[in-house]
Order: sequence, then structure tokens, then C-alpha cells
Amino acid sequence: MRHTGWKNLAFVAAILALVPAAMPHAQAIDPTATTAAAAPNGGSDDDYTRAVQRGPRMIALRDQATLALPEGFGYLPTAEASKLMLAMGNDVDENFIGLIVPLGSQDWMVSVDYDPAGYIKDDDARNWKSDELLQNLKDGTEAGNDRRAKLGIPPLEVTRWIEPPAYDSVKQRLVWSIEAREKNAAAGADNTVNYNTYVLGRDGYVSLDLITSAAQIEAQKPIARTLLAAVSFAEGKRYADFDSSTDKVAAYGLAALVGGLAAKKLGLLAVAGVFIAKFFKIILVAVLAGGATLRKFFTRKQA
Repeated sequence: MRHTGWKNLAFVAAILALVPAAMPHAQAIDPTATTAAAAPNGGSDDDYTRAVQRGPRMIALRDQATLALPEGFGYLPTAEASKLMLAMGNDVDENFIGLIVPLGSQDWMVSVDYDPAGYIKDDDARNWKSDELLQNLKDGTEAGNDRRAKLGIPPLEVTRWIEPPAYDSVKQRLVWSIEAREKNAAAGADNTVNYNTYVLGRDGYVSLDLITSAAQIEAQKPIARTLLAAVSFAEGKRYADFDSSTDKVAAYGLAALVGGLAAKKLGLLAVAGVFIAKFFKIILVAVLAGGATLRKFFTRKQA
């Protein structure tokens, strides 16, 4: 499988450098403290490892909400997380907040976004048809294959629901999940899974997208559910605080978060999932073998 270069592996390895079991427990971190400055392109792995914020701690999601990051989880802020995403062929925009990564030997990552779309009416959740939404996702992913071809990334296709869309109208939380794979993938391949969760607020929504593989998803669903439950909108920013006389209403309904807007970034997040599934174990072995060896390995590959 062709990717954008071995440099990608160094970025992921920088995060995994936090993994070793013998690592002492980190001291408490001031939630208001400024994170490490973003490393320039070509910066050292240490720039990324220093930027990771370890749970438990509160993570601000813009001025809208907070995420109670649990112990065993790490948060990579916007600047460093954007470099990692771009290295894996993923687009990021002004809505992208950061990445949540495991501080352990698991192989997954969660993309965190906040979209100030406005108040999203959720009444269409009563009438949506999961078959139609799945087809929209397939069509949107197919439309993105031209761009992936220009990046040297194999074309992708959506195969099936892992979990059809389900909406909790009391807590305004949406969950859905699909499987994607490279076109013409060999039979029995471990396909990519996006497990997508959303929390609606007064002015927009927070999304947390777990990127993993089909073989791992059942064991990792609780991770996504735990993080979803850890998001809380601030007083005055909650869905129930909506004021129809003053507030902006989104130009689309809830179904667009499944079959419409979601399709635009689905395939690119799938690239990250395929990348993790194929290379994570190799990187982990290299990290545990020693950081110096790892740096020499990547230097040689880039040369």
C-alpha cells in the first residue's frame, strides 16, 4: 500500500513513545497551561511527545464545551494533530480541534471537531431511512476517490453499517458507524471502521470520530461511548438553551451528519484507519526497542 512517505510513521511513533509500561505516572498538569509550541516541519519526535496532554484532565473544546479526558487517554492539540493528519493524507479545516490517542498498546485514534453550524433541528431522525443514508455515504466516498488518486492513495469504498444511526433525543447524541476498505482489497482483509459520535449544542455540534479496524471495533466501542459521555456543553451553550428569536438555525438537519456532510471526510479518515491497521504494530515494536533505533530507521528510510 502506497502512502505519502515514511515520515508519516515517525509522526505516529512520536505519539506511541508515550506507551512504554515502565513509564512513571505523570505529574498533574495545569488545565490552563499553554501547550508545547508546534514543531516546524521536520521537527524532532520530542516536539510531539511533549505536546500530548495526559488524562485525567479537562480539555476545552473551543469556547463551547469541555471533554473530561479519562486516565489512560492522551490529547494532541490542534497544531501537532493537524500535522499528523496531513501526513496521513487527511484534510483538516478550521473545525478541527485535535486528536485523542491511547496511552497504551491499543491501535486507534479519535478525531475531535467542533462545527459552528448553528442549531440543528433533529426532527428528521424520526423519518430517516438507513439504506438511503448508507448509499449517500457510498456515493460521497466514491466522489472523493479522484482526490485520493492525486495523493497516491488507493481508492476506497464503503461496504456496510457497523452500527446504523441511532439518536438520543434526550441527550442530543448521535452515533453511527460504517466499514470501508480499499477497492479490490484481498478477501479477509481487516477493513477500516469509522465509529462516529456527535453531541449537539446551541450553536453547533461536537463530533468525535473513532478510527480503527473491523477486527477491533467491538472491543473499542466502549472507548467511543466513554468519550462521548465525557463531553459537556457549557452553561448557555447547551441544546436546551436555544433561543428561536436570536439564534442561528443550521441550513441542514440531523440526517446530513450521517449521509451528507459526513461523506465528504469519511474516506480521508478511512485512510488513517487503514494506515493504523497496517503499520501500528510495526511502529510499536520499534518504539519499545528504543527511540534511538527508531530515529535511525526513519532517517535511513527518508534518505
